Amino acid sequence: MERIGNETHVTTTEASGGVTHHGVRYVLMFSLLIAIAVLSLIWITGAWSSKDDGIDRPHRIQGVGAETG
Repeated sequence: MERIGNETHVTTTEASGGVTHHGVRYVLMFSLLIAIAVLSLIWITGAWSSKDDGIDRPHRIQGVGAETG
């Protein structure tokens, strides 16, 4: 850092805090992809292993003119 009169001059490295690599974007991108993959795997395996016993269950319809039961 160099001070000339009332002005302070800093180099690019000093201004950026010494960080010039952009590794953070890759960490965020890979962690997002891993999170999507894990949650999708949990959802797919849960749906695949769910028990479908073939029994038709009645659906409740709510609204104007709907039958109650």
